[in-house]
Amino acid sequence: MTRDWWKHLILILGVIVVIAPFYMMVSYSFKSPGEIDRGEGGFFGRQELMVDPRCVALRDPSRDDIAAAADRFPGQSERQIRDALMAEAEVECSMRPVVFNYSKAFTEAPLLRYLLNGVIVTVSIFLLQVVVALPAAYALAKLKFWGREAVFGLVLFCLLIPVHAIALPLYILLAKLGLTNTYAALVVPWTISAFGIFLMRQFFMTVPDDLIDAARMDGMGEFAIVWRVMLPTAIPALLAFAIFSIVAHWNDYFWPRIVVTGNRDLFTPPLGLREFKGDGDGSFFGPMMATATVIVTPLIVAFLIAQKRFIEGITLSGMK
Repeated sequence: MTRDWWKHLILILGVIVVIAPFYMMVSYSFKSPGEIDRGEGGFFGRQELMVDPRCVALRDPSRDDIAAAADRFPGQSERQIRDALMAEAEVECSMRPVVFNYSKAFTEAPLLRYLLNGVIVTVSIFLLQVVVALPAAYALAKLKFWGREAVFGLVLFCLLIPVHAIALPLYILLAKLGLTNTYAALVVPWTISAFGIFLMRQFFMTVPDDLIDAARMDGMGEFAIVWRVMLPTAIPALLAFAIFSIVAHWNDYFWPRIVVTGNRDLFTPPLGLREFKGDGDGSFFGPMMATATVIVTPLIVAFLIAQKRFIEGITLSGMK
């Protein structure tokens, strides 16, 4: 065993701490309510047939249903006919826990609509942040003007301001403009990203000045240099920033909960989890975890696809 064994041990413990919630989330999305309550069944659960109580309750026969089914059960009392119809309902409402959880995730609430809202909001925010961050970062990195360092210091200061500190003034402003319960309320406050400006500025500092001078000699203006020269070189940093931005706003519960109050059609994925919160007996923990798994999966897939470029952007490798 090497002398650095304790470093590996600490890393392994850190991985366990990070992975454990995801393990429980995915495992609970496979299990029945009883297995979740009792903490049994292993990772996938036993997958024994279970009965959906809500499905059975919706099929509770009325007196008209019992009368219509009398021909199917000759010589039996109304009580016996009702019991027979309820037995049929239990058979029809029986399913595997994994099917129950994931079907409820998409039927109990309009999850696809929430996912679409999440895509619209996060992509819109990221694109607008790029439109603002690239020129600002280029100016702070490559242009000489009075007060440049002061402006950069202001950007760093903005990194220290938590969103909760400005949430109330932002909400009052949006309410006075009549923008609450709109996509604009979800997007507009985050179009300027101090972190995006800082990250792109640090990346642009690694770009050789000779490249910019050559573009100027070719007759390009400053905005043309930003979009035709700097943008292609900044792809690794942009992918890194995209991961940070999309993850932050895709998972954001605080701000959408404030500005979206009366329109379920504008719910983002985290707000969709609220659709499963009302059961005190915990019977909807499975669908809730299934919903959380569906919400997290696109982020994991996107990160795995962009992992190499993400690392390049974070290490600010710049041009080779």
